[in-house]
Amino acid sequence: MVRSYKLLSNVERAFRCLESVDLMVRPIRHRLENRVRAHIFLCMLAYYVQWHMIEAWRPLLFADENQDSKLSRDPVAPAKRSAAALKKVRTKQLDDDSIVHSFRTLLNDLARIVSNICRCPGLGAEAPTFTKTTMPNVQQQRALNNTLTPCPSPRRERGVSGDSL
Repeated sequence: MVRSYKLLSNVERAFRCLESVDLMVRPIRHRLENRVRAHIFLCMLAYYVQWHMIEAWRPLLFADENQDSKLSRDPVAPAKRSAAALKKVRTKQLDDDSIVHSFRTLLNDLARIVSNICRCPGLGAEAPTFTKTTMPNVQQQRALNNTLTPCPSPRRERGVSGDSL
């Protein structure tokens, strides 16, 4: 019964997350029932995706990776972080000496992976274009691998509108 009661904190945290800077849900101005339902559905879907991303990225975040201990510990006693999690907080580094991220800073780091369609200036609108994609660094690639999202490979060939010659 104590475990079930403590699960309420997860629900409360989810609602705080919806209203905070994580998902930036703002008051809705919808009046029609189907629009209100759609808005709530999208908010819950966004939280669900965020939760899965945090779970997949636990090794890269300040989060505690040892989730099995939750089931075996005394539910009345205060929760304690594992030694590995405390080490991450203290050193702000992972075992491979890369930096530990918060969810927000990891998203900001991943946002630096971009794909641009480029055209040489001064050649006009009909000039051939090429695509330039930044390569992810080791930690970005690790995050992408953990989410099972393949990183787009950069096109090395040149052609009109991104087509290869």
